[in-house]
Amino acid sequence: MWHFGLWDVQNVVVFLSITLYMCYPAGAISIHSLQRSLTRSVQDDVFFSVDVTCSGVPTIQWTFMSGAVSRAIGTWQPGVYTNITEDYGSRVQPFDNGSMGLSDLRLQDAGFYVVTVTERAGSSKDTGFVLKVNEVLYEDLQYLSVSALALACFAGLLMLTMWLLDKAYRKIVAWRRRKQMPETDATELQRL
Repeated sequence: MWHFGLWDVQNVVVFLSITLYMCYPAGAISIHSLQRSLTRSVQDDVFFSVDVTCSGVPTIQWTFMSGAVSRAIGTWQPGVYTNITEDYGSRVQPFDNGSMGLSDLRLQDAGFYVVTVTERAGSSKDTGFVLKVNEVLYEDLQYLSVSALALACFAGLLMLTMWLLDKAYRKIVAWRRRKQMPETDATELQRL
C-alpha cells in the first residue's frame, strides 16, 4: 500500500521546481564579444561588437563612464523601440544583436562603455568595453611634412653632387686619354 505524507509531497515539489529551473533556459542571458579594448583616433568611427542571446525580446542599454561622469547613451528593444539620448542622437547606430556604432569620435569619448541586457523576467547581465581615443596632432603632421621636405632637399643635393662628380670623372678620363695619344695627326688608316 502506498502511503504519501505531507512532507514527501513538499520534497517532490521542491525537487521538481529545482529541476525545472535548472533545465529551463529562461533567464539565461549571454553576451559574447571578441574585443573589449579598442583604440581609435579623433574623428574615426568605432563599432562595439556584441552578440546578445536571451529568451524573449531583450532590453539593451548602453552607458558611458569616465571618471566621475556616467551618462546613458541609449536604450532599445530589437524591433520594438529605440531611444538614443540627445547627446548621442546623430552619432549612435544601434543594432538588433546589441552592438552599437559610434561615429565622429571626440577626445571626451574615451572611457568605459557598458552594455546591460535585461529580459522581461527582470534578470540582467552586463559587460564592458574600454575605448581609448588618440588625438591627431597637427603639429606632428607639420613636423612630418617639414622633415619629408628636408629629406627630399638633401636627397636632391646628393643626386646633384653625384651628377657633378660623374661629369668631372668623365672629363678627367677624357683628358687623360687625350694626353696619352700621340700629338701627330698622321694616323695611317689600313685598308680592309
